[in-house]
Amino acid sequence: MMNNSSIASLSMSNPSQFIAMDKNRSIRSDHLFLNNDVIFIQHQGEQYRLRRTRNGKLILTK
Repeated sequence: MMNNSSIASLSMSNPSQFIAMDKNRSIRSDHLFLNNDVIFIQHQGEQYRLRRTRNGKLILTK
C-alpha cells in the first residue's frame, strides 16, 4: 500500500495516475505547489486556477 506522499510523487511524474487514485485519498498542498504558488486545473472543459496566498490560504478561481 502506498502512502499519500508516494501517490503525490507518482502523480506529479504521471498525471494520468490521478484518475486511478481512490476517491478518498488526499494530496498534500505542498506537493502540488512544489515550484510556485499557482497551479491550473482542467475540469469539464474549463480551466481553474488554484493559488496559495502569503497567509497559506487557498483560492480557487475560474
